[in-house]
Amino acid sequence: MFRCRVAAAAAAAGGGLARALRPLSPAPRGRAAAVLQCHHLRCPSRSLTSSGVPGKAGSNLLLYLIVGGTVTGTGAYYVYRTLKENKERFTSRVTTITTRSQEKELSPSDTDAASQGTAAPGARPEVPSHVPFLLIGGGTAAFAAARSIRARDPGARVLIVSEDPALPYMRPPLSKELWFSDDPNVTETLRFKQWNGKERSIYFQPPSFYVPVRDLPFVENGGVAVLCGKKVVHMDVRGNIVKLNDGTQISYDKCLIATGGSPRNLPAIERAGKDVQQRLTLFRKIEDFKSLEKISREVKSITIIGGGFLGSELACALGRRARTRGLEVIQLFPENGNMGKVLPEYLSNWTTEKVRREGVNVMPNAVVKSVSVCGNRLMIKLKDGRKVETDHIVAAVGLEPNVELAKSAGLEVDSDFGGFRVNAELQARSNIWVAGDAACFYDIKLGRRRVEHHDHAVVSGRLAGENMTGAAKPYWHQSMFWSDLGPNVGYEAIGLVDSSLPTVGVFAKATAKDTPKSATEQSGTGIRSESETEAEASEVHISPSFSPMPQVPKQGEDYGKGVIFYLRDKVVVGIVLWNIFNRMPIARKIIKDGEEHDDLNEVAKLFNIHEE
Repeated sequence: MFRCRVAAAAAAAGGGLARALRPLSPAPRGRAAAVLQCHHLRCPSRSLTSSGVPGKAGSNLLLYLIVGGTVTGTGAYYVYRTLKENKERFTSRVTTITTRSQEKELSPSDTDAASQGTAAPGARPEVPSHVPFLLIGGGTAAFAAARSIRARDPGARVLIVSEDPALPYMRPPLSKELWFSDDPNVTETLRFKQWNGKERSIYFQPPSFYVPVRDLPFVENGGVAVLCGKKVVHMDVRGNIVKLNDGTQISYDKCLIATGGSPRNLPAIERAGKDVQQRLTLFRKIEDFKSLEKISREVKSITIIGGGFLGSELACALGRRARTRGLEVIQLFPENGNMGKVLPEYLSNWTTEKVRREGVNVMPNAVVKSVSVCGNRLMIKLKDGRKVETDHIVAAVGLEPNVELAKSAGLEVDSDFGGFRVNAELQARSNIWVAGDAACFYDIKLGRRRVEHHDHAVVSGRLAGENMTGAAKPYWHQSMFWSDLGPNVGYEAIGLVDSSLPTVGVFAKATAKDTPKSATEQSGTGIRSESETEAEASEVHISPSFSPMPQVPKQGEDYGKGVIFYLRDKVVVGIVLWNIFNRMPIARKIIKDGEEHDDLNEVAKLFNIHEE
């Protein structure tokens, strides 16, 4: 039997193609179905053979040769002509059938980003069903992680899912530099001048930096996409799938939880009802800045509840407007002075006087009992009987870590500090990491902690991104934080800075360069931790001395610049650099060494506090 090469190729192409070719070449009855035949290559008919004349074997042989040669030649010519004439038809049919067969055999999950590279933009889903790297949260930690992932894996595809409607941005300027801008359109441009006069945007990157979400699986070299205004409400850690608030499901290979935190409210305000809630700002996001900036132009009185970093910064910022626009700014808090939970009492009292000089009516030892609407104003009643009338309230009383996903994901939440408990590599599970405000990590020097500062978000996010790409590095970093009370007074801190700990302060007279403005001129950035995020002094040499321990400064002294050491079991566990900048690597080294020091006055000299 003759066998067509096209039929043989069809058999080799697989069962789907063979079945599709059956109508062209039905198998003869009685023959194996696996043998493919073409109709123009069947065996010669029996009518073409003859037994010849009996007894004339030679004649029969000659007849066989003549007839056989004629048939063979004719058949070969017929095959050649048929194949030539139908070559394009067979090729087209084979291609079409092969493609259909592959499409039927492929499941949707097999159609990955690589095979979809040629998909038409109109056919692409708005949100990809799968991403290699999923980052939940759109703040500083998530952006730092995305940048770190791309640095180690330039072709990585990273999707950030952010509840915030804005692209990733830095939060510190919301309570600092933006308020001191002279640009009347600052709420729209969100650009500001740093203390050194240089201008920058609040956003980490412009929109052109990011890949459109729907294009993320298809771009050749990967990229970072941000899905704004969406919230992850459920997490299946076994199936590696998350569900968004609109029902969309996204699967992932590796995931980072960087959900940050939400501003706390006072129970007295929560009980007050909608009328009070409508005149309340819980300051956290860009929209809060825009709203409060507008309100500050329209009302006569604003009361800030809270004496910590955020409350004191906003009080100073709004106090500037108190002098220029006649706005009354009131700040009240339960502590004895501003930042009373952080600074020693004498420095807290000095800071309070500084805030008052900025035009703020500071009311310490004030505990809110109730809030109500009285006429067109708000009435705040304090537990000691005092009453405060105001038009608007800003509550700056701390942050609550966002850990709602812990329940569906089965992740552990720390009962003491809050936040997701993670190991030294910031892992909560083998393919899940946590960074930023929501991470409760173990500090090898200071024990388990949860930190709510910009520098920690940058460094923990960066480390998580590295570990998501296989770095397997532990988190050893001592993060710093800073606070500015305007352009002339500020401080940087590291470690455990708790006013309940014993402290020792060493101060000196300040010079013109000992201000936040001068610090940014030297570092070139308003976000000071960017210039010294992970730096650490290589060696700290302290000269022996027999001078007595420094004395606690007296009330009323001018604390121009200085170093405050926080002690636990005679070991320095925290340091505040008061109007001393760009010395954080030395402080980081001192805490890391964890040694006892007989004379902290000599240790303070390492920071060059006596320089003119």
